[in-house]
Amino acid sequence: MTAFRMDHVGVTVQDLDRAIAFFEALGLETEGRSEVGGPWADRVNGLDGTRVDMAMMRPPGGNGTKLELTRFVSPEPVGEMGRPVNSFGFSHICYEVDDVEAVVAKAREAGYGLVRELVNYENVYRLAYISGPEGLLVEVAQAL
Repeated sequence: MTAFRMDHVGVTVQDLDRAIAFFEALGLETEGRSEVGGPWADRVNGLDGTRVDMAMMRPPGGNGTKLELTRFVSPEPVGEMGRPVNSFGFSHICYEVDDVEAVVAKAREAGYGLVRELVNYENVYRLAYISGPEGLLVEVAQAL
């Protein structure tokens, strides 16, 4: 195998505009928005009647793993929001940033708070979990 890298992470949300605003407040950029659906989407997702609105978010400067935000128009989304971090399945995503305090301040200005506090992790990282809409959790970490 010659290539194996993470291209993007997909997250299903109920309010796409609100999710975009949250990630933009953290510093991500909206690369594009589109509506997707049809037979190929049904086959790849294992659903019938798939129609989604989606946005692709990228880290500042376009380098690194992207984030695909998806709002299902049909079929209706299912599941629970606001799960605690110790729930089974994916719990959060993490972005390494140059200035964690600036990202936290920008998030707070936009109305988003920390799960608890900004911490020093063994003199390796300063990091925090930021709580977003619909229970989304984003870890931001600055190497020390």
